[in-house]
Amino acid sequence: MYVVWPLLTALLISLTGCATHLPHGVQPVTGFDVARYLGRWHEIARLEHRFERGLTQVTADYQRRDDGGIRVINRGFDAEQQRWQSAEGRAYFVQTPDIGHLKVSFFGPFYSSYVILALDQRNYQYALVTGPDRDYLWLLARQPQLADAIKRELVDKARSLGYPVEQLLWLDTPPAL
Repeated sequence: MYVVWPLLTALLISLTGCATHLPHGVQPVTGFDVARYLGRWHEIARLEHRFERGLTQVTADYQRRDDGGIRVINRGFDAEQQRWQSAEGRAYFVQTPDIGHLKVSFFGPFYSSYVILALDQRNYQYALVTGPDRDYLWLLARQPQLADAIKRELVDKARSLGYPVEQLLWLDTPPAL
């Protein structure tokens, strides 16, 4: 029993440590305006993970919470089970609201880093988002499709930062690279 507690404590510390972690060399966008980021985003491409495996037509909806945070609702269609799946979470800014770095939780007290590393800051029509390391990457857009030139620009940025872009799963048509 005494051996379990140190292991459990170490696990909890490692999990909560991901909440503010930035992948080496990655900087979140500055001049971020949360009011303009709220609303629906469509997933254009992602690095695959078990929690999204097999899902298509994936969207993320962001709304303000009464406690100052952001309500996150992720939704996608599971073709194998022929049903929609959704998950609700909450997000809070790690530093200040003008920096695109949040911590997000879908599972109780456990948070993970949500880093906006590229954003159409003029019109808020597309974004490139990562997690606490280079195993997580999403290309998001306000519409279900995104112009090839913008996809290439975002993929080039991700590649320059060391992301395995050849492993991206495209929900939209992949661009000619």
